Amino acid sequence: MSENWTRISASWTGGLTFLGENDKEGKVQMGSSENTETITPMQMLLVGLAGCTGMDIVSILHKKRIELEKFQIKVEAKKADSFPKIWTDIHVRYLLWGNGIKNSDVEQAIKLSEEKYCSVSIMLGKSAEISSTYQINLPEKQ
Repeated sequence: MSENWTRISASWTGGLTFLGENDKEGKVQMGSSENTETITPMQMLLVGLAGCTGMDIVSILHKKRIELEKFQIKVEAKKADSFPKIWTDIHVRYLLWGNGIKNSDVEQAIKLSEEKYCSVSIMLGKSAEISSTYQINLPEKQ
C-alpha cells in the first residue's frame, strides 16, 4: 500500500462496543454495551469535526499571536429520518476565552478552517448543511 494510506483497526470488545486504534497507539472506544455507554460511530464524526476545526483555529490564532485561555467547541446535529440516517444539519458553536481577541481574527480563522483546512468539515459539508456561531468571553482568571 502507498505511504499515504491511514491505517486503523476496530476490535470488538463485547456488546456493541469496539476499540478503535491507529498505528501510533492512539485509542478510542465507541459503541455501547450493558455496562457502558460510549460515543457512537456517528457521534465520532462530530467529535472529529470539532477536533479538526478546533486545531485549525488554535493554530491560526496562535500565528496571529492571540493567546487563548480556554477554547471549547459545541456541536449539535440532526439526522435524516430514514436510512441511511446521515447528518443533515450540523451547527458548530465556538466559545473562546481570553484578552484582546478580535471578532475579525476569529471570523477569519473560522472561515479558513471551514472552507479550506478542515477536511472533516469539507467532507461532511457534502451531505449536511453546516452552520456556525462564535462567542468571545473575557478570561475566567481575573
